[in-house]
Amino acid sequence: MIKQLVETHPLQAGALDKKYLAFIDALKAQGFQGDLNPDYANRTVLSTDNSIYQLLPQAVVYPKNTHDLVLIAELSNQDEFKTIALTPRGGGTGTNGQSLTDGLVVDISKHMNQVLEINAEERWVRVQTGVVKDQLNKALKPYGLFFAPELSTSNRATIGGMINTDASGQGSVLYGKTRDHVLELNAVFLDGSQWLSKPVSDMELTQIKQRDDRVGAVHRIADQIFTEQKALIAAKFPKLNRCLTGYDLAHIRDDEGQFNLNALLCGAEGSLAFITEAKLNVLPIPKFSALVNIQYASFNDALRDAKDLMDWNPTSIETVDSKVLNLAMNDISWDTVRSYFPEGKNQAIAGINLVEYTGDDESELNAKLDKLTTHLDQVSGQVSKSFAYTIASGAGEIGKIWAMRKKAVGLLGNAEGEKRPIPFVEDTAVPPENLADFIMEFRALLDSHNLAYGMFGHVDAGVLHVRPAIDMKDPAQEPMIRTITDGVVALTQKYKGLLWGEHGKGVRSEYAPEFFGELYPFLQEIKSTFDPRNQLNPGKIATPARSGAELLKIDAVPTRGQYDRQISPATRDTFNAAMYCNGNGACYNFDPNDAMCPSWKATRERTQSPKGRASLVREWLRLQEKAGADLNQEVLEVRNSNFVGTFVPRLKNTLAKRKGEYDFSHEVYEAMAGCLACKSCVGQCPIKVNVPEFRSKFLELYHGRYLRPLKDYFVGTLEYVIPTLARMPSLYNTPMQLGFVQKLLKKYAGMVDSPLICKENIAKELARFGVAWATPEALNRVPAEQKDKTVVLVQDAFTSFFETRLVLDIMDLLTHLGYRVFIAPFKPNGKPLHVHGMMKAFDKAAADNAAMLKALNQTGVTLIGIDPSMTLTYRQEYSKSVDAASLPEVKLFQEWFATQGEYLRSLNINLHNEEIFLLAHCTEKTNAAPSIKDWQTAFSFFGLKLTPETVGCCGMSGTYGHETANQTTSKALYSQSWSAVINHSDKQGRIVATGYSCRSQVKRIDQKQVPHPAQLLLKKLNA
Repeated sequence: MIKQLVETHPLQAGALDKKYLAFIDALKAQGFQGDLNPDYANRTVLSTDNSIYQLLPQAVVYPKNTHDLVLIAELSNQDEFKTIALTPRGGGTGTNGQSLTDGLVVDISKHMNQVLEINAEERWVRVQTGVVKDQLNKALKPYGLFFAPELSTSNRATIGGMINTDASGQGSVLYGKTRDHVLELNAVFLDGSQWLSKPVSDMELTQIKQRDDRVGAVHRIADQIFTEQKALIAAKFPKLNRCLTGYDLAHIRDDEGQFNLNALLCGAEGSLAFITEAKLNVLPIPKFSALVNIQYASFNDALRDAKDLMDWNPTSIETVDSKVLNLAMNDISWDTVRSYFPEGKNQAIAGINLVEYTGDDESELNAKLDKLTTHLDQVSGQVSKSFAYTIASGAGEIGKIWAMRKKAVGLLGNAEGEKRPIPFVEDTAVPPENLADFIMEFRALLDSHNLAYGMFGHVDAGVLHVRPAIDMKDPAQEPMIRTITDGVVALTQKYKGLLWGEHGKGVRSEYAPEFFGELYPFLQEIKSTFDPRNQLNPGKIATPARSGAELLKIDAVPTRGQYDRQISPATRDTFNAAMYCNGNGACYNFDPNDAMCPSWKATRERTQSPKGRASLVREWLRLQEKAGADLNQEVLEVRNSNFVGTFVPRLKNTLAKRKGEYDFSHEVYEAMAGCLACKSCVGQCPIKVNVPEFRSKFLELYHGRYLRPLKDYFVGTLEYVIPTLARMPSLYNTPMQLGFVQKLLKKYAGMVDSPLICKENIAKELARFGVAWATPEALNRVPAEQKDKTVVLVQDAFTSFFETRLVLDIMDLLTHLGYRVFIAPFKPNGKPLHVHGMMKAFDKAAADNAAMLKALNQTGVTLIGIDPSMTLTYRQEYSKSVDAASLPEVKLFQEWFATQGEYLRSLNINLHNEEIFLLAHCTEKTNAAPSIKDWQTAFSFFGLKLTPETVGCCGMSGTYGHETANQTTSKALYSQSWSAVINHSDKQGRIVATGYSCRSQVKRIDQKQVPHPAQLLLKKLNA
């Protein structure tokens, strides 16, 4: 029986306060130019960050410019809005809940993200604070400059977020923290006044203090406290590389004695003002660099040796323990660094130190490097010393290792089981000379509670990231947060360190009074002067004493685990592809030339990202179960139902939807509908969040309640009807080219257009040349000694019927090279069914196709597929549908071709070392990364150099780009990355693309034909 509407109104989950809706209405009335989002989807997605906490905001606003922020500030002063809480947010990558609030989120990253001015001569840059750190460095690179503070989330962390947490990471001993590079800040105070904050002389300070506004007041109080409490400030602010930040009175006077309000604003976590623009100093990119990858038999050896390694004057030293290293070895990123951690020794590595040298003088750098390596050779094998090392040279190679190290932060969250390493005591800082002893006691504390953990960090700065593994869904384990945190606080004090060395305070501000001691009331005065009503990010760092407000408590803020435990274990298991998202935000990667989450890049909508979709599904599951739905039972009912019998109740629900009847399911559906199902998230997310998997399960349930759009049936049945249509392609092609048919398709079927069926027909071609179909009987007749030179091409609907010439060309290529080629009979692969959540039909298609292919496997002849996306379906989607014993093995073309080196080299074919440029399919390069090198290897057999192009998504992804609703996004994605490469004048005629959808998109938008790599090889062989 089809379920009726399951009520999931957001009022059940978190009441919308009328004053916030009134505030949003007032902003709209006053000309707010950005986006105003009180919808439950946006609220849900921004209720989490990279911490353990989950706090539902009342609404989310995305200001478009400084004027919008001034409107927000001014409006908050009106009597009816003086209790409105406002929390700035950037990339949302905080590990301590810094940007979480039950008030209004002000997210500046969506619109205020422009690099405004670069002055290469004076080495400074001016940016809006929604600019991402790597985005800034990409803009600076042509000038030979870079913004120095480094952090593991640099491809999605905003400059505003870096300023508000005073972020730093690798290399901070040399380059310092973010505030060391801040020249000026444009701030909007909560009374609406704007201020350009920069160092000022005493004369200028005197004039500023005379102002009768918020600007004058904050300068007066800051100067007064600094003047009267110098001794106390000096005593309470520790002398560390990662010194205490936020409200930093110790540095209110800079090295030149000038008064600098930025010392208070940097690290204040948005609790004092909105920061809209920043002028930053930038540095020349070092011309030369080298990275020594030192291996140890124990992590403690690595820690203790790090102190001695500082004597060799490196730029930075990073450390990684065996747990993190082992996780990295199972990730896509490992393929790029494998050679620096040689096989055969990996299992013995229990810790590594990554020691970097940079400089502009190559001989000086090499001299330093030689001294270090001579030392390492001398002590190799000694107690507590390293046993091996490798050296990476040049920014390109070193960047691969740092990328692996950066990803280690997220990889810790991908441990097996329900206990996952989580951040809550992860950025302690102690004097480097105390680090090894501190960590020994830290580990003893964790061991005493039988907690597993992973460690990595910046040993040169005395900062180590430690993530204990706790199942936050278990109410018996959750209290460990308090127990462990209190213990670590005591340890940091014992070793003269800090609880917050790098990632800000956030919810852990609870410990601020303990660390600041008698200085804390003066911090409260600063907060009172900036924000007298405690509206800006309340509960963080300090609260106005007169307000009576308290700091947040680490065990009093709701956690994600508390929400997730409301979902039954059976339902969690069904949707486990969404359950483990930890909010690390890797899917927010800004780079248009990176494959990760194209829908996020094209829309800049947080809901259109893997993190967003996982958050929405988890909340949807919770609300469904709260309303009494048994989703696993409902799946069975959907699969056992028939179209006719369920039509009326689904029609009734659909009509209710059209009349505006609320169901949170519709907001979740909108987020899922925008997904391209490219599976980049599966390969690139450290947690392996698999959106296409849980998306299909959601769509199956959703369309068990609501009617499907016609386009789903059009796409889902394509594989079944196209063999019949291909017998007389004109019956399909002719109407598809008529204008009125295209209009009807667009309006009623949701399809912009459709590719045309090829006039060539594989069956006819095989018959014409007398080639047999691949059957077990035919393959078993192949002599055993010839089977290694025999292959079976596995058909897919796209290449066989829309790109038939490609299949024939591959046959010709392999035949020309001396191989015997069979073609498997066509059976529907089922991937389009899976994409649209037609799971019952998919399971049947997968079972039928797998049975045929497995029978062919058993003959000992290799099966290869042509289209990457369709071929990888056999090892991914099929593995969740077909019994393991029945799962067929179908290799990507290049995976097989790269193994033929001995034979192909014996043919002595040399095509003159011409460089060819490869545009790989997103699914292929993110889910089968080694196969890209296989293409390069295969081309080298023919004397050709194949260079993979760094591009993002083409915007097609199966039939996505053909669908009416996706047309704008599809074209936007193509223009972001592919268009420039396809139209590059020096690469014409030398570009190849592996994906059918990619080649189709190029043809649709740029009217250019891009061949498959095999087609280019055939052309050159026939030339």
